[in-house]
Amino acid sequence: MSETVVITGASAGIGRATARAYAARGADVVLLARGRAGLAATADEVEKAGGHALALPVDVSDHRQVEAAADTAVRTFGAIDVWINVAFASVFAPFTDITAEEYARVTDVTYLGFVNGTRAALARMLPRDRGTIVQVGSALGSRSVPLQSVYCGAKHAINGFTSSVRTELMHNGSNVRITIAQMPAVNTPQFSWVLSRLPRKPQPVPPIYQPEVAARGVLYAADHPGRKQFYVGASTAATIVANKIAPGLLDRYLARTGYDSQQTDRPDDPRRRHNLWEPVDDDTDHGAHGAFDDRSGARAPQLWLSHHPALSAAVLAGTALGGTWAAVRLAGRGGS
Repeated sequence: MSETVVITGASAGIGRATARAYAARGADVVLLARGRAGLAATADEVEKAGGHALALPVDVSDHRQVEAAADTAVRTFGAIDVWINVAFASVFAPFTDITAEEYARVTDVTYLGFVNGTRAALARMLPRDRGTIVQVGSALGSRSVPLQSVYCGAKHAINGFTSSVRTELMHNGSNVRITIAQMPAVNTPQFSWVLSRLPRKPQPVPPIYQPEVAARGVLYAADHPGRKQFYVGASTAATIVANKIAPGLLDRYLARTGYDSQQTDRPDDPRRRHNLWEPVDDDTDHGAHGAFDDRSGARAPQLWLSHHPALSAAVLAGTALGGTWAAVRLAGRGGS
């Protein structure tokens, strides 16, 4: 029998690439997102790739919509085998330039959206004592950067929330599993439609990976949910490990470089559409990829390492030490 997989944030980026990957397995894929044009295009891709699609317009910040979508998924395809939380929103700006309403909205989508999805999944998996939940996390959930305080805060919260749920499932001897796939910078449309108050266009900090790399990491995590988390991309692993070794030095380094590295050299249009309150892909499909195809890698050798924890630990230790030394040298050049 084919798997039934629910994916939030499925109309673009990592969610869309993951939907296509499951479709290639012949899965029944339930697509949750706000943008109707993006959802329709993703559903068409799923069907053409060999899967079966059910597209449901949903705002994950509303737990009632998420529960209703889960009910529809079960009525259509049967029991849910895998639930993948991807959907998020963000604001690129210094903390003092983000309004209280914007902060609440991002938190409702990016953090509580994961909570709502996890609750809906568990309500249908626990009675069967079977199923897997994958949270799509970020290196920024361990190492915060300037200009993304609301996103970093939500991703940190997801890590803490998921660890609590994981230990509760372990305590109860449940066969339901929950894990996290921690992501690097990924070439998604978010950088073109995120709300930004920066003078120049926002960009991911290199190295940048294509969404298909992230999707492979998500599928591997779903297939091997016994581990607490998986690092996708060497930059993710090095960032998280280096932050454990020398967080203060990274603070100084990011204070010096974090503003420029998250902006291109092109001015942004403060009047362009953004997706914080309304979807940008409701009337126009934006695809899975963002605007950085020419700078994004389609491979991540570290994914292979993540499948071999002992070897990976040795490599990560060396990478983190090298990265920390580089940060020490750069911070030292600042003279403070």
